[in-house]
Order: sequence, then C-alpha cells, then structure tokens
Amino acid sequence: MPRCFASSANWLAPKTTPAVTSASELHSFSKPPSFQLTQPPNPTWRTGQGMIEDAVGAMEWKRQEETGWKTWALGDMQSKDIYPLLTSAIIPRPIAFVSSLSPDGVPNLAPFSYFSMVSHDPPLLSISFSLSPRRPKDTRENILATKEFTVNIISEPFIEAANATSVEAPSDVDEWVLSGLTRMDSVDVKPACVRESAASFECELYHVQGIPPNSPSPTHTLVLGLIKRAHTRNAVMAEDGKTLDPAKLRAVARLGGKMYGRAGEGFELARPSWKSMKEELKGSN
Repeated sequence: MPRCFASSANWLAPKTTPAVTSASELHSFSKPPSFQLTQPPNPTWRTGQGMIEDAVGAMEWKRQEETGWKTWALGDMQSKDIYPLLTSAIIPRPIAFVSSLSPDGVPNLAPFSYFSMVSHDPPLLSISFSLSPRRPKDTRENILATKEFTVNIISEPFIEAANATSVEAPSDVDEWVLSGLTRMDSVDVKPACVRESAASFECELYHVQGIPPNSPSPTHTLVLGLIKRAHTRNAVMAEDGKTLDPAKLRAVARLGGKMYGRAGEGFELARPSWKSMKEELKGSN
C-alpha cells in the first residue's frame, strides 16, 4: 500500500454531533475501514488558483460563506466556553496514552489529547496538562517528580479500555487495573509501555513550562519529552520498513465533545518546489 501521512487522512466521525446518549440508539461500530489512497480533491490545481469551483465540495463550501462568520473574542470569554470551541475546531488531535509512576511506585495511566510531535532532531514530543482547581493531574505530578514516562498510541481495538483511564480517580488507584490492559517492561525508563499499543515511546523529561509563564497561578503545564526509545509492532509497518501504515495502525483521534475519530481515506500531496512554481507563474502571465 502506498504511504499516506496521517495529517492528510480523512477522519471518520458523525456528520453532526449526535444528540443521543444511549449506545443502543447509535449504529454499530463497523468493521475496520478499508483504508485507501485517493486522488486529492482537485488534482489539476495550479499555482495561484486558490479554491476553484470544480473541486470536490467547493461550490457548497463557497455558498456557505453567505451565512457569515461568528467572531469570538477569547480574551473576553470564560475558559469553560473556550474549551468546547477549541477542542471541536482543532481536530483531529492525536492522543498520548501516558504511563507514569509516582515517587512511591504507584502506576498511573491516562490519555491526553493536548499532544503533538515537536521535533525529530532531537526527537521531542509535547503534552500539555490543564491544572484543575481541585488537584493537579497525577500524570503531571509523576513526570515532574520522576522525570520519566511512556507515550503509547491508542488504536481502535482497545479504545474503551483506554477511555476508562480518563476517570478522575484517587491518586492511589491503579488505572491499569481499571482498564484491564497489559504492562510491558520498558528498556530505558521505569514506567511500563502498554502491550496492546502498536507504537510506544519511552521518554524522559526534557523541559517543563508553566502557562502563563512565571505566573503564581498557572492554568496549564507544557511538558516536552525526549524520546529515548520507540517500540513498533512489525505488523503495523509499511513496506518500506521505516514508517507505519495508517491502515494497520488504526489509530484513534480526539474530536470535539465526547467524539473520537478514525482514519478512513487519505491522499498524498507532494511539497511543491519553488522552481516549478516560478515557472507556472511565469507561464500564466
């Protein structure tokens, strides 16, 4: 199968946020999607064209401009109102399934979607933790104290087990037990990896930043983790042996509200060269 980047994947979710609360009112989870690469929405696009009307869905998208815009002044909003706006707009978000240990050796396992890759040289990832007025998150406290953790990618077959660890349990509760997932010994750090995860990263604390910085009452803590070692299942590797196949990984992403998404289709777009763009612009004049 040709390689497709997850950032260009078509994430499948309900067309509108479902109003139902009972699982019996929803469609059954379908079999794993037959992930395939398609052409991009407008394969004949040329430099400077913008959004052209014969692109897939472009005419309807253009007509929607007539409904206007709602403008949000976030500086005048309460955080409880900002949260649903941003988490439903900035999607899909990858999920860091973080395993950590307290200084006393109590295991902790929890998912976080304020998560991203930062750099590959050095190999860094980021996780942001919100600070609850009730008590700090155990994962944050453990990382700051022990300076070690693992990040595991969540796939469809164990999403419910992973979601169970998002419960706000007392700090002495072992979420591994709540989830029923399996510990797998790490090599370079003490916290375990999740055996059910097809991609796991052993990390040590690289940098920590309070948000806002130098504030006596920060609202978030940004953690950068240095990836010391990665573990990937052979079964999810692409043919090149260097990358992971999204169809095999079946990673789950976070959307707005209570929704999660999965990858169904993707397309490739080559990064343009300035030389070819310059020639196109010259030819159009």
